[in-house]
This record gives sequence, structure tokens and C-alpha cells, in this order.
Amino acid sequence: MIGKIKKGKSFGGCIRYVMGKDNAKILESDGVLLGTNKEMIDSFSCQCLLNPKIKQPLGHIALSFKPEDAPRLSDEFMTKIALEYMELMGIKNTLFILVRHHNTDNPHCHLVYNRIDYNGKVISSQNDFKRNEIATKRLKDKYGLTYAEDKSKTNVKNLHDPERVKYEIHNAVKATLKHSRTWWDLGKQLQKQGIGMTFKINRRTGKNEGLSFTKDGYTFKASDVSRQFSYSKLNAQLSWDIPKMQTEIEPKQQPIRQEVEQNYSVTNSLIESNGLGLLTPSDVPPEDEQVPSWQKQKKKDKKKTNTTGEYGVFGHTTTSLQLFAILYKIYMAQNENKCYSIWVKYIWKICRISGKQWYIIRQMCDFWR
Repeated sequence: MIGKIKKGKSFGGCIRYVMGKDNAKILESDGVLLGTNKEMIDSFSCQCLLNPKIKQPLGHIALSFKPEDAPRLSDEFMTKIALEYMELMGIKNTLFILVRHHNTDNPHCHLVYNRIDYNGKVISSQNDFKRNEIATKRLKDKYGLTYAEDKSKTNVKNLHDPERVKYEIHNAVKATLKHSRTWWDLGKQLQKQGIGMTFKINRRTGKNEGLSFTKDGYTFKASDVSRQFSYSKLNAQLSWDIPKMQTEIEPKQQPIRQEVEQNYSVTNSLIESNGLGLLTPSDVPPEDEQVPSWQKQKKKDKKKTNTTGEYGVFGHTTTSLQLFAILYKIYMAQNENKCYSIWVKYIWKICRISGKQWYIIRQMCDFWR
């Protein structure tokens, strides 16, 4: 037994679909005129006037069972299961029809209901997929219904696109996860099988919040392939460590690092030659490694430390040479009989290097006196 949940704007198309199949039979209903399709549609539409702000008043759930359960699923038994399912999902005090179809090997029925109840309140859809999973599992255990087979056992050759591609992605991800410890391992192995990974990044926070797989021109959200492949669940299993990639890229960037270090050594000599010798920058880190988008990890903000030869001055990034020029201007202003405390105040703001404020100011005072 599984439940497929959908929401929509118009009842017209949904009613015509569920009633248009051969041998469609209404098992149960409440508050709906069971005449023509138009009368049923009007019944649902009138209820929507109680809360016109709701843009998607239509609720549609297809309850499907395994062929093995068909001998037991009389109309009465299916109705009983469907009504208990509605109770578990919080669908009550509203218009609905329950229609059974016989056009497939899988016994199934369609529940069409109004998300606006008789009091004009909205039937919540929050966490409905999770609640659906819990409800169907509880009913299967209660009545001994057959569980769905593992997707990996499905004969993919008998499926058509895009369903075939979805099952191929499922089987590949499931098999690859057994031998993957990091996102790098997973992405590299899937890439060999022609499957791409794309992360969805929250524009406001900049953090990863979703994942999708692409193959043969078809893209699926990871949670649509399988609930077990959602980004949150995979992120709990996989780490972001990529030590091998760093060792491969680092030698190629060595000449660039040496060139940058030489440029900074010139700046250091300029500062030291003027008697300061206080703000010498440390080694410059290598440039950011270029890695595929699926390998990038959102790093947590950490307290910045000065390891790049740059200093924060009034909210701006300033190199050692620029900082020396600022200090020199302040020194010249002090020689023009401007207030001594003013330049000390500016030095304090400029030289906000952790644990070295007083040391720098004392050295500056000794130098300019």
C-alpha cells in the first residue's frame, strides 16, 4: 500500500479524470451531490467560497495496493482502509469522494477532497509526505498488507523513460553508497556511470538545502528517487573530506605561490626599512582549488585571523604597503601639531590584530616620539 499526494487549483480536471475511467465506482462520499460531473464540481467549488484566499483547495490522494492483496480487497474492505487513512492524515469535516478504479493490476482508489473544511479552515498539508509514510505503514502492519518490493529488484528494461532513468539512478546510488565515505567518492563513482549531481543552494543563507541527480537529459530531485537519498539523510552519512584532491592540485599551484611570496617579501622589506618591523604578513595561502560544484561544501563562518598579509581597516581590506602609507600620513599630521591623541585613536582602530593592540601602540609611540 502506498499513497501518492497531490494538490491543485481546479476540481474540474480531477473529477473528470477519476470519474472518466471505465468501471469507476464511488465507494464513499460526504457533502457532494452525486449526479453529473458538473454537479460534483460545483459542490466542491462552492465550498471554496468559505476561504477564497486558498490558492490550492484541491486535495487528491491515490491509494494503491499490491496485486497480492487483490483477493482480500473488497469494496467494503478498501473503503474501511481509506477512511482510517483519512483519519490518520487529519482529513475530516470536509467534502470528499472515494472512487475505485479497475484499470490496472494494482487495486487502487482515488480520494478527492476539499482542503477547506465546513468551517472555512484549511486542512494542513504540513509534513504530509512524512505523515503519509507513517499512516500507510501503520495500516499495512495492522491488516497484514503486502509491502512494496525493493526498487533494485524491478526489471528496468520493461520501463519507459523517464521512469526507467529514475530506477537506474536509484540502483546506481544505492550500490555506490555502500563503498562511499565522502561526497567526493559518491560523485566520482556516479560520474563514471553517466550520472551527475547538483546541489540546491539557499540564496539567503548560502547553505546547501537540496540535491538532484541527472542522467540522459532527465533530472530528478534526490528525494523523488528515494526518500533515503534526500540531501539531509545523505549528508548525515557522507563527509566533505577531500584530501586526495588537495594533494593532486597543490603541486600545480606551487609556482604561483612562490611568485606571490616574492611580491610580499618586497613589501616586508619596505616596512622594515622604515623602522617599523611590526606588521609583517605571514605566508600567503594558495589560491582556491577549482573543484566541481557538487564537491563544494559550505564552510561555517569562523573568526578571521590575519594570515594573508592583509589587515582590516575601517571595514576594508588593506595590504601591508597600504597600511604603511596610512600610518605615514598620520605621522605627518602629528608633526603638524595636530592632537597627539587623535593618531593614537586611529592606530588603535587600524591595528586590530588579535592580542597585539597594546604592543603595536607602544611601539608606535616610541617610534614617533
